[in-house]
Amino acid sequence: MNDLSKKKCVPCLADAPPLKGEDLKSLYMQLDEGWKIVDEHHLEREYKFKNFKHALSFTNVIGKVAEEEGHHPDIFLSWGMVKIRLWTHKINGLSESDFILAAKIEAEFISHEGS
Repeated sequence: MNDLSKKKCVPCLADAPPLKGEDLKSLYMQLDEGWKIVDEHHLEREYKFKNFKHALSFTNVIGKVAEEEGHHPDIFLSWGMVKIRLWTHKINGLSESDFILAAKIEAEFISHEGS
């Protein structure tokens, strides 16, 4: 588990600038492989599963974590696949909370795969 996954998501101010450049890169380097930054605007990751039941179960786990953190990703569920898209809507870009939630989702995936 990395340091990001131990942090708590915090709301940002509407006038806060989205992360760019080195600040973005520094946080991105702390995420596990598989996450992508798209247009310096949002994070994306796809998780593969052996069937719909496992994908749905993981989706429910993500929902619980999102509620606990007060930070909500877009979740796309299909047979054997869950795609996550994260960004802070209030600032229309990435904040540290997006990276924190990504790290927490990754930690849940690792424990979910072991069960």
